[in-house]
Amino acid sequence: MKKTLGLLVMMMLILVAAGCSKEPMPQDRFATYIKLWNDQKFDQMYEYLTDGSKEVISKEDFTSRYQKIYDDLQIKDLKVTFKKPGDEEELPKDQDSVTYDFSSTMNSIAGPIEFTHKAKLKKQEHDKKNNWYVDWNTTYIFPELKDGDKIAISSTTPKRGQILDRAGSGLAVNGQVYEVGVVPGKMEEQEGPVIAQLASLLKMTPDQINKALNASWVKPDLFVPLKKVSMDDQERIAQLIALEPVQTKKVEARIYPYKEAAAHLTGYVGSITAEELEKLKDKGYTSSDVIGKRGLEEVFDEQLKGKSGVKISIKKPDGSTELLAEKPVEDGPDIKLTIDIDLQASLYAELAGEAGTGAALDPVSGETLALVSSPSFDPNQATLGFSTDEWKQLQDDPQKPMTTRFNKAYAPGSVFKPLTASIGLTNNVITPEQTMDISGLKWQKSASWGNYFVTRVHEANPVNLEKAMVYSDNIYFAQTALVIGKDPFTAGLKEFGFEEESDYPFPLETSTIGKLDKEIALADSGYGQGQIQMSIVHLLQSYTPFVNSGKMIKPSLVLEATEKAEKEVVSTEIATIVAGLLRKVVGDAGGTAHAAEIADYPLAGKTGTAEIKQKQGETGTENGFFIAYNTNSPSLMVAMMVENVQGRGGSQIPVKKVKNVFMQQK
Repeated sequence: MKKTLGLLVMMMLILVAAGCSKEPMPQDRFATYIKLWNDQKFDQMYEYLTDGSKEVISKEDFTSRYQKIYDDLQIKDLKVTFKKPGDEEELPKDQDSVTYDFSSTMNSIAGPIEFTHKAKLKKQEHDKKNNWYVDWNTTYIFPELKDGDKIAISSTTPKRGQILDRAGSGLAVNGQVYEVGVVPGKMEEQEGPVIAQLASLLKMTPDQINKALNASWVKPDLFVPLKKVSMDDQERIAQLIALEPVQTKKVEARIYPYKEAAAHLTGYVGSITAEELEKLKDKGYTSSDVIGKRGLEEVFDEQLKGKSGVKISIKKPDGSTELLAEKPVEDGPDIKLTIDIDLQASLYAELAGEAGTGAALDPVSGETLALVSSPSFDPNQATLGFSTDEWKQLQDDPQKPMTTRFNKAYAPGSVFKPLTASIGLTNNVITPEQTMDISGLKWQKSASWGNYFVTRVHEANPVNLEKAMVYSDNIYFAQTALVIGKDPFTAGLKEFGFEEESDYPFPLETSTIGKLDKEIALADSGYGQGQIQMSIVHLLQSYTPFVNSGKMIKPSLVLEATEKAEKEVVSTEIATIVAGLLRKVVGDAGGTAHAAEIADYPLAGKTGTAEIKQKQGETGTENGFFIAYNTNSPSLMVAMMVENVQGRGGSQIPVKKVKNVFMQQK
């Protein structure tokens, strides 16, 4: 029995020893190598290479080459696979090499790359032990990549999409400008005078020109570009060409045909900055990109820029190439706006010389027809580059030509009163027939208001809704707001879109109500003062119910981008009442907007003068407003705000300007 037990133990020891002496299988070694490859642990992969492979490439070069190629090509989603043979498929004892097929797929900067290739493993002895090692060469990276070959990446810049008006007229288009430069060798001994003349004509400093001429790549016979100049600037171009060393060539550039009239709407493009690149690098932007800096160029930049075409090639020593991957270029699509550029130009011309804003809307469809801010700047010059003096002049201008006004929120003043009337009628706290007993030109609810009074310009008593609207009676609307009450008044304004973040394509400041925690604040809000703030676009929107039987139309800016959206904010009956009052504001001889009356072209509208001051009791500046539409054919509604109208006509300034716009549309 003991002999049998000892024999069994001996046999087990022999089997264990035999198992321990079993040589490694090549498929297991290659499977481990592939796992390291998928994990991109290139330094560990190197340890699996044959001695012959290590003689060809060092560990440092092996690791850095894989890492650089994968980084440069932006390799992602790497997946290397091979069909592992079963362990039962034993190799003959004298076989010292084996070949396996493997497949690789990955995504790159130029799209997907995939290939199938063969890997050879060799049996080698290291430290008196046999094992299997990968007989590596450059084709393992890509089969087309032979020793001595190089990988090249080339890109094709897409054409930027253009911004067009509703009729297809270009607001931001791809055109040409002159690139002005010099050939240094032609300046001979006249560098000083030539550079001085160039500095004056190009609005550059001599230091800026010398820096360009002293760049490391410059040679005497090479053209050195200095600045781009608009093709419209013929006089300056002629003066530049007259200088012997100066040369010009036409290059592609972004052009803004309507210049100042649409500058704040379109914005402009410029070279991407380091800060911008840091924010946008994950969205496919590069250091050579031109991007939108303001306006719709910035709002729609990702869409307009298109997608660069990228090609990855293997360059052979003989100059031939093999294509590895290619992503075709995708030009940016054009964006067609609802804007009518002729109306835009007309509105801007009326505002010229004033600080203010104007906008126009089709109140039935909601399509925005014009968005104007004045004063303005030339976006062509902005794209080509302002000189230091030009930029300083723009920044120091007290009228702030770089400020976009049509998306800012302002105290609306009396143009707000139709909204108070609508909310009062909806809450049944006033009726058109009801009158208020108001004496004098100033009023306060009680002595608790101290020295604060609500004032009006036109004295009348008693006052009904019609008189209050026609004469723009602040006291009537202050009392109406108090009767409505804080909560119903707030709820009514929210129905009109106040305190609601807008999804309008051009970002708008949110229209706000402010705090109504005191009676004075509520009273002031009733006639558009207090803390009431709204943009001119929202002002237009808030008047659309008076054209559409109580339905407020959502404004649009991109043609056919969305379906018409509307919301009922007041009843048809109330909308009709208010619309009738707005017609009387213009049509009645005593109406505040009677100067806008046009024979056979009936306008309805409302004037407003909003006082801008730091605190109650002070005398501030005044902004004048006017909004109007044609009651017979309500396809055009125009609103305008002119700053600093105090002492020179008040709201009558925009009344006359808006009237002129309508006269041109007749």
